[in-house]
Amino acid sequence: IVFLTVFSLLATSVDIASRDADPKIDLNSKRRRSLSQTKPIVEYTAHNRGNIQLAIANNGTFGTLGGSIPDPFTGEAIPSCIYPKNSDIVFLWVAALWIGAVVGRDTLVSCANEDWYRTTEFWPDIKPFGDFQYKSMDESSAFFAEDAFSEEDIICSYTDTVTDPSLVESDPTDARPHKPLGIKISQRSMSWSYSYADDFILFDYQIENIGHEILKDVYMGIYLDGDVWHVTRNGPEGWNDDMVGFYRTHPVEGDCGFIDTVNVAWHADNDGDPVNHSQWDEKSARGVVGIKVIRTPSDSLRYSYNWWIINYGDATRDFGPRRKGTPDDPYRDFGPRMGTPTGDRNKYYVLRHEEFDYDLLTTAVDHSDEGWLPPPEDAADFARGYDTRHLLSFGPFDVNPGEKLPISFALIGGENFHQDAADFNTYHDPYNPNRYYDKLDFSALARNLTWASWVYDNPGVDTDGDDYYGKYRVCCYDTSVVEIDTTIGGVDTTISQVVYGLCDTTFYEGDGVPDFRGASPPPAPVFWVLPRVGSFRIRFNGQRSETTRDQFSDLADFEGYRVYLARDERPNSFSMIASFDKDDYNKWVWDEGRLPEPGYALLDPPFTRHQLQCLYGESCSDSLFEPLRFTRTRPYVHSLYPDSIFYFEGQDFNASIPDITTPIKKIYPDQAYPSSLNPDSALADELTEDGYLKYFEYELTVDNLLPTVPYWINVTAFDFGSPKSGLGSLETPPVQGAQVAYPLTAVDDVKDGNLEVFVYPNPYRIDENY
Repeated sequence: IVFLTVFSLLATSVDIASRDADPKIDLNSKRRRSLSQTKPIVEYTAHNRGNIQLAIANNGTFGTLGGSIPDPFTGEAIPSCIYPKNSDIVFLWVAALWIGAVVGRDTLVSCANEDWYRTTEFWPDIKPFGDFQYKSMDESSAFFAEDAFSEEDIICSYTDTVTDPSLVESDPTDARPHKPLGIKISQRSMSWSYSYADDFILFDYQIENIGHEILKDVYMGIYLDGDVWHVTRNGPEGWNDDMVGFYRTHPVEGDCGFIDTVNVAWHADNDGDPVNHSQWDEKSARGVVGIKVIRTPSDSLRYSYNWWIINYGDATRDFGPRRKGTPDDPYRDFGPRMGTPTGDRNKYYVLRHEEFDYDLLTTAVDHSDEGWLPPPEDAADFARGYDTRHLLSFGPFDVNPGEKLPISFALIGGENFHQDAADFNTYHDPYNPNRYYDKLDFSALARNLTWASWVYDNPGVDTDGDDYYGKYRVCCYDTSVVEIDTTIGGVDTTISQVVYGLCDTTFYEGDGVPDFRGASPPPAPVFWVLPRVGSFRIRFNGQRSETTRDQFSDLADFEGYRVYLARDERPNSFSMIASFDKDDYNKWVWDEGRLPEPGYALLDPPFTRHQLQCLYGESCSDSLFEPLRFTRTRPYVHSLYPDSIFYFEGQDFNASIPDITTPIKKIYPDQAYPSSLNPDSALADELTEDGYLKYFEYELTVDNLLPTVPYWINVTAFDFGSPKSGLGSLETPPVQGAQVAYPLTAVDDVKDGNLEVFVYPNPYRIDENY
């Protein structure tokens, strides 16, 4: 069943925002021409599963150049990149792949998009061969596939081999038509809705040489024009005040002083758009978005980070940080423009030239002593934030004909980057940028980047079975210095030796083999809404929810269900009206060796009441054993092992008794556990009329509803989390798979003649505009 309305750049409904006199307003005009079915068509789709909503094209770009596209799943418009989800705060004009190489005696670069001569040099195959493919690990999705990596895999491929001048413009700087490298790129982007993984999207590429010549000294770059604004500020006030930079390291949480290498290229609004420099509102762009390279074909590549500001009207006022020339590294003249690399040769120079530009905020600071050219005339103005492009690149590597090389990167968001609404107005000084820089908070961006790296390659997991589990750190506490008397060379000597007390080992990187796997909540149950006047009967079947193993922990970690009701489809509108969860308990064990100091630790999955009765009661049927009687201040002390001390807490609310602690009840309360979880193999009396296992059937009635208004209903499943990895409980999103219905008599009841049909108003006049 095809229900994807994929957006084409040929469509007349494209809403490309004006950018004053910028040439960007014509970026897509040539694509609106009527093309025959033998020519490729650039189409769009959208990631909408996690907290980042992102437009994806099948030509190596993401973002919409200021316009909006319809989400193919919801039909709602998505402008480029929204973060956080449904906030209407845009973080992107366009991002694109650049790939350069030496082919024979020629230096060539293919760009999915670049801002100067407005061309697209990557194109999909002709329809339907160039269309998007979709896969999902969510079993309730229409795109469920066993080989999916995320809840929303979007797959496409494209090449740089199209040379038709009606599609690919000539390069005005090099004064020649596009010369292909001869490459095909297979792209898979992945997103998740889980709380720890919804702030990033992973991109995985296979770069294939489909030509006949070796591609030598290949460099790849990710180009971003990262404009940040609320949709109501789509104009110069939105994009002329942004800042960019490169964040290298971030301290690891804990007391051992470890530093993580993060290496993320970031962009954000300069001040977060507060109201009157004093308070935040719903239009304030307080977040930050970054790009991080996750995987390259080699561990010994060189990296570069460059940014520049284009002045369309006056080339001499174009700017980008440039290093002074040296005998070993001569200065390269870009012509009249100082920052913008025009033409293939200048682009390749920027891709390969190992350089890390200073951050935009520091433009007015004189970096001449560090080998940079002096600040430009407009340095103080630039340092307040400007309309800036930046490029993160890496290489070199060679690609032989027929060879494929893997490359992965992540688009990551971080909320609350701007802390206080008055910070910019109070602390920003272009000549002393650290006063304001110290007020910016990179912690959420760094934390989400860490999770992106861990989902890509699970730390402590030997994926390929070679007994290597990745990189780890050892953090030791209670160290002391001991003086030791000894003899060295016949001379009495006292030496100092550090004695380590308690040590903890933590894996922080995987084994180098991609996993693309993370902890996930149980699949949501299948549910049906059966309306009546003023009420709903909600029936659901949770077989998959209760039996599916988490792919990260390999446990069937189902904990319970929650039922939500809303008056519209916005996430904040959903209110929980009922919940059900198992009667189980977390066991907190006293750990003398806990770091950084002794304390209680959660080591195991929750125990059921029956399990605890068997372990610590008089017998497995000891109804007098009450786990919650043992608290942190009055713990259980084991009679046989007095050093074994622990207490219990309920996992969630333990709302498991129908009509007493929860309104959710089993439809077949006396039904035994099925003989087979496969309905095709189960006994006839174990199945409902529509073929579902009775044991997993539940229902809930919701009364006192207004019959004339629509309600959104959903039933979610949640787990008990993962103590080992420090993850809390995970739940399927209330907005995913929600159904809308009116609390009115069901159509089937009317059709069956069970109810009287009447007309309102009566008489009903067809010429009235009711």
